[in-house]
Amino acid sequence: MHALPEDHTGVRIARLRRERHLTQRALSDLSNIPYSTLTKTEQGTLPATPHLIAACARAMRVEVATIVGQPYAVELRADELDILIRPIREALDIYDLGPDPAVQPRRLEELKYEAESLCEAVRAGEIKQAASNVAGLIEEGTTAAHTMNSREGWLTLASFYRTSYDVAAKLGFPDLAQLSLARLDWAAQRGSDAVLGGMFHYLRALAYLREGKHQTGERLVKLGLSTLQQADESHEREVVTGQIHLGGAVMAGRAHDENGALSHLQEAERIAGATGESIKVHWLAFGPTNVRVHRVSVLAELDKYGEAVEATSGLTIPQNWPKSRTSHHYAEVARAQMWTNNLGGAFDNLLRARKAAPQQAKYHPTVRETYAGLEAAHRRLPESFLSYGSWLGSAGQVA
Repeated sequence: MHALPEDHTGVRIARLRRERHLTQRALSDLSNIPYSTLTKTEQGTLPATPHLIAACARAMRVEVATIVGQPYAVELRADELDILIRPIREALDIYDLGPDPAVQPRRLEELKYEAESLCEAVRAGEIKQAASNVAGLIEEGTTAAHTMNSREGWLTLASFYRTSYDVAAKLGFPDLAQLSLARLDWAAQRGSDAVLGGMFHYLRALAYLREGKHQTGERLVKLGLSTLQQADESHEREVVTGQIHLGGAVMAGRAHDENGALSHLQEAERIAGATGESIKVHWLAFGPTNVRVHRVSVLAELDKYGEAVEATSGLTIPQNWPKSRTSHHYAEVARAQMWTNNLGGAFDNLLRARKAAPQQAKYHPTVRETYAGLEAAHRRLPESFLSYGSWLGSAGQVA
């Protein structure tokens, strides 16, 4: 018995392909995915990789979220997260209306504290907490920014917009994530902050990474690096520059551009050697640890799963590292181990991903694809395996 619904990614690809009157051979040609890989993915005997999903999405002109089944409506409803999305949309829509006479904003110092608390909640994997509070804080921050019309006021509002982007991206609402980014850019320009402008391009590049639009993402990486050059030299600028290189490395890896990926990694490693661990600078978790973690991700994107697993040797995640980033790393390691046929190790890392940040892991496509791949392998796994699948599928079968 399957713990997850039968409507897995391969089935969705097949359905979308047939709706467009494409044969498997035609989709293989359009997407540049080997025919045998595509057919096995549709059958569910091979898990769908991010590269394959993105290639099929481009070929069929649909969003990646459509192929992976996001947003996961049943689970969102069960966790009472679905009702939090509309208020965020409404809060994002009032950005240019000026101060709201019905809103009495607190002092800027208090709002800045709230902005940091939201960022900390997201990094701790407390997505529901962040989603519950961000809409009201955007409304309060909007009135405060328009009233004060100061650099700090606009940058605080930009931070609230960043949290709405984080929430939307993690819960699988790409349109809401893009709107949040547009608002972040709008506020950052009024705050005249080149570092935040560079971060905006980085986050925008990640949005295109998720959609498999690598060329646009690479252009945004270059634009982000160029924007940062306009900022004064600082530790903050170096950290964001290094993080953009890490994003560029994953982008190039998913495009199967090994030279480009390794070049970005090398530059990020050089910068991390100077900055050290800078976990809380814009909550990017940049530093030597993040470079090593991204090396694992890049090797997996290049389909070098054995090397990805080897790259975890001696890698220790600091206890004060953001739980959201830790969870993501374990999900990446689990995917690589699954492809190297270490099924037990893969499931152990799925458990670690859940333990580190359960709310994030539940809605993470990599977690779901890896679980589906392990399930398709039809190997003996502990009884807790089906329990894990039930947890992913809202504790039961989904019709």
